[in-house]
Amino acid sequence: MFQGQAQAAIDLYAATLPDTRVLQMQRREAPTSTGGTVLLARVAICGQAFLFSDSAPVHAFTFTPSSSIFVECDSEDEQTRVFNTLADGGGVLMPLADYGFSRRFGWLNDRFGVSWQLNLAA
Repeated sequence: MFQGQAQAAIDLYAATLPDTRVLQMQRREAPTSTGGTVLLARVAICGQAFLFSDSAPVHAFTFTPSSSIFVECDSEDEQTRVFNTLADGGGVLMPLADYGFSRRFGWLNDRFGVSWQLNLAA
């Protein structure tokens, strides 16, 4: 649930992540108080379906890293590109590195506050 930024997030993810596309989109006739028009969207991210919406009321909570999207990347180049694109305007929690449990892993919050864990596939 976004506060007026669902469409911008969908656009970023579709342009950045493989196998990502809008499956269904319902819009509001008028924008929310935060400017969003997405009533409900179903979006496949790396082939997995997620629901997006712009909250009509402003609320005191947002996304948290305790719930994150885990993505397996096929190459270091892909992982670096996705990591850098999603980290732009966000915050890095764990930079891309070898942490023992993975030879190359990174964790970040994007500019919308959504948390991503990017792992290099074995």
